[in-house]
Amino acid sequence: MSTEQPWSRAKGPFAAVFTAPALWLLFFFLVPLAIIWAYSFGTTQGLTEIDINGTFSNYARIADPVYIEVFVKSLWYAALTTFLCLVVGFPVALAITFASDRAKVWLLLLIMLPFWTNLLVRTYALMAVLRTEGFVNDMLGWVGLGPWPLLHNNFAVVFGLVYVNLPFLVLPLYSALDRLDRSLLEASLDLGAGHIRTIFEVVVPLALPGILSGLLITFIPALGSYLTPDLLGGPDSQMIANVIERQFKRANDWPFGSALSFILMYLTFFAIAAQGLVAKRRKGMEA
Repeated sequence: MSTEQPWSRAKGPFAAVFTAPALWLLFFFLVPLAIIWAYSFGTTQGLTEIDINGTFSNYARIADPVYIEVFVKSLWYAALTTFLCLVVGFPVALAITFASDRAKVWLLLLIMLPFWTNLLVRTYALMAVLRTEGFVNDMLGWVGLGPWPLLHNNFAVVFGLVYVNLPFLVLPLYSALDRLDRSLLEASLDLGAGHIRTIFEVVVPLALPGILSGLLITFIPALGSYLTPDLLGGPDSQMIANVIERQFKRANDWPFGSALSFILMYLTFFAIAAQGLVAKRRKGMEA
């Protein structure tokens, strides 16, 4: 007879392990978040004081066409970035999955290598590549083309977002593809399906949960990106995070900045809930 105690009944060790991170999350995440949420229902009094009076005027201001346009633009940039990351990342993840063990290690290392460098450094390096006197325009000049305006415009923002967020999609895709039953792929090929048909009718449906998770993990940080549009974009390329930054630092309107922040968070929660519903419905269909 087993004498092992179920983990659910080991309340003492569980409390000892759980207490420290729970307190950390409470005091350094939930409490500051609650303060910002309370600020979103207040008004600025003078330069530093905020009167939390339960007003919804800050949320009402978001209905202004100027801010609606910024939100729509941010959603469009994030969606386009996610789509392009999927188009580029899926073949990369597929290649890593079917590579040899030695090549797989090096390919994964190349994917994770950008995380070892600060985002600011990588963005400035990208600016050096895309600027008028940069490497791309220098190479175009060798063949008699250019210079092309590749920096401080919408193209630069989307290109930069894809560059920054691509690993967030490749790694979940690789994780999902690597768990596939290879015998199903071999059966599909043996029954006469080509490689392209096998990918779309066997690989994609089986890896769909991982694909959806990767899309969500890519979409959320792309939607809240601040540094990339700030450094690579032009006057008409600002995203919602840049507007939020101006409210806190330049306009000194913390209540309105808080309301914008939580609208962005509500959109994030909506995306997570939608992904959860899709996963639940898919699991119910498979049951």
